[in-house]
Amino acid sequence: MEKQKLLIIDDDEDLRTQMKWALSQDYKVLLAEDRASALAAMKKELPAVVTLDLGLPPLPAGAEEGFATLDEILSVNTLTKVVIITGRAEKENALKAIEKGAYDFFYKPIQLDELKIVLHRAFYVSKLEQEQRALQQRMSEGAFEGMLGTCHKMQDIFAVIRKVSTTDAPVLIMGESGTGKELVARALHKRSIRHANPFIVINCGAIPENLLESELFGHEKGAFTGAHIQRKGRVEMAEGGTLFLDEIGELPLLLQVKLLRYLQEQVIERVGGREQIYVDARVVAATNRDLKDAMKEGKFREDVYFRLGVVFISLPPLRDRENDVVELAKIFLARYAEENKKKISGFTSDAINAIQSYDWPGNVRELENRVRRAVIMMEGKKITSQDLEIEAVTDHYRKMTIREARENMEKDLIIKSLFRHEGNLTKVAQDLEISRPTLYDLMEKLGISKNFPSVG
Repeated sequence: MEKQKLLIIDDDEDLRTQMKWALSQDYKVLLAEDRASALAAMKKELPAVVTLDLGLPPLPAGAEEGFATLDEILSVNTLTKVVIITGRAEKENALKAIEKGAYDFFYKPIQLDELKIVLHRAFYVSKLEQEQRALQQRMSEGAFEGMLGTCHKMQDIFAVIRKVSTTDAPVLIMGESGTGKELVARALHKRSIRHANPFIVINCGAIPENLLESELFGHEKGAFTGAHIQRKGRVEMAEGGTLFLDEIGELPLLLQVKLLRYLQEQVIERVGGREQIYVDARVVAATNRDLKDAMKEGKFREDVYFRLGVVFISLPPLRDRENDVVELAKIFLARYAEENKKKISGFTSDAINAIQSYDWPGNVRELENRVRRAVIMMEGKKITSQDLEIEAVTDHYRKMTIREARENMEKDLIIKSLFRHEGNLTKVAQDLEISRPTLYDLMEKLGISKNFPSVG
């Protein structure tokens, strides 16, 4: 294994020789006696760590040449860890060097054992930063319009978005909660010729049914109690741009008929109005439901399904995205560690194991939330599976009785279904094929709140 490179900059030849002799067993030691030779070594070898005596020729009695050397070293590579070697009487200069970007300082006379500890830590920090930069580079290469993904499935989806965004064809995006359906819709809009016009979002499952028609199509003054003024709906607001219908599977049948008319003729009528209004907007819809099952149950119209689904985009759940889950976790860790001003060196091996084995019912949104919460709440140097509040599958049922294992399994299934359906208890009961009263009893027995928060 190739040794890590250490550059020693000092005008004292005897000291340079002694340090090289003492440290060459652990590092590939490079030597420089002044600014010119130091910069030449920096550019040629790119050492990760440098020791720097501030008193360099032609002004060895002062620190100006040392400061200039420090500035130029960091201009070559901002990640270089520079350890200042200084006398105790020159502590002010050492602190000034830290302000200018030096990693640490060390007093003369040099105590070799202490210096080795400082250097070991400097190389370790340098390695972490290099790994983080490489990770960010890999993920930025795999990033697409705010979405991160290097796996084949996500790269195929990015390719579809590139093709479809240049057309006005309706798109139906399918995927579990938290997989990034709205990000796909925004990418389609941003890459289209409509990008300078509005991107209007309406969540068909978040608005009461008696208000949804007015939200979609607008209303005339006096159309109903409280309609004091004429109001445009979301469809009209999307004129020239893109209308994103999230959770389209929750749209009532009556409004599906009105939506169908718009999809066919691009005309609407406001509630309480008779005027036909032409609206030029591209429609993109999304759902986490199986609309084919909904059609069989008579809850979703087949003609609307095929009008919306000229192009289908199916987003994979996080558990099916190969190594993306660990890569994404590291990105979120770096983002929130910086945001919260915390020095965190990564995940423990048990945390990585737990991340890889966990089912992620809330997908990317759940992963981001768990990492963010762990960064805020943790107290150690690395994030553990306990910080993430998940356990590796291999450890989950260890030392449990049959009854405890059964209760844990039931709790796990209910919580995952709650994440999947964003706390909608009716859908959870249907998903688990139990009645709502049975679900309530289980949740009470297992200590699961009925006011379960949504993933986002």
